[in-house]
Amino acid sequence: MPVQLHPSDARGKANHGWLDTRHSFSFARWYNPEHMGIGPLRVLNQDVITGGAGFPTHGHRDMDIVSIVLRGGLEHKDSEGNVAVIRPGEVQRMSAGTGVTHSEMNHYADEVTEFLQIWVIPDQRGMPPSYEQMALNPVVNDGQPLPVLASPRGEQGGIGLHQDATMLGGEIKAGVSVTYELKEGRLGYFHMPKGSVKVGDVDVEEGDGLYLAGPERLQFTATKDGYMLLFDLTS
Repeated sequence: MPVQLHPSDARGKANHGWLDTRHSFSFARWYNPEHMGIGPLRVLNQDVITGGAGFPTHGHRDMDIVSIVLRGGLEHKDSEGNVAVIRPGEVQRMSAGTGVTHSEMNHYADEVTEFLQIWVIPDQRGMPPSYEQMALNPVVNDGQPLPVLASPRGEQGGIGLHQDATMLGGEIKAGVSVTYELKEGRLGYFHMPKGSVKVGDVDVEEGDGLYLAGPERLQFTATKDGYMLLFDLTS
């Protein structure tokens, strides 16, 4: 299987007191030319924010930004008038397009919020900003198709991305086994933010990632309860 393991301890990391973060790909002050993203997937950060803290208002342009909350609640406000709290089981996408400012704060004063922040480069520049949020409560079931979290324009389910990119996964229990066909010419990235799995004969522990390339029939078998995330990407 054409696989490159990206171990958890090889990720970029920073602890600012209010924020403990891990970067799968080069981000902010952490730069590694071997980990610049894959295909249109540019950022995959795993952030833990202390109670009452968060990212104050800042700007973005020409990027699809997806948030998946693992625990706690993430409070979103943006210059387009969107105000929401993203909770576990929900997936949120903000497309910055021509430009948007927003804040992302821990909704709770006395507990941490942990979430994945994902940036996907859109296939067009200069689109109007847009926002989408869905309660999917994804669960990976034995022998069943992987839940779709996001897909191109939402055509295969989940939230819509402005790119030929699909995100799949969800909560998975130990012992559950599923397969996925990564087709010829496609790129893939797998991330295990919680728990552990075997992918073929490769052990993927908490925080690890895998670079993938099709064609490949991928077999995932959970060895600990957790959350799995798979990206199927244009090359």
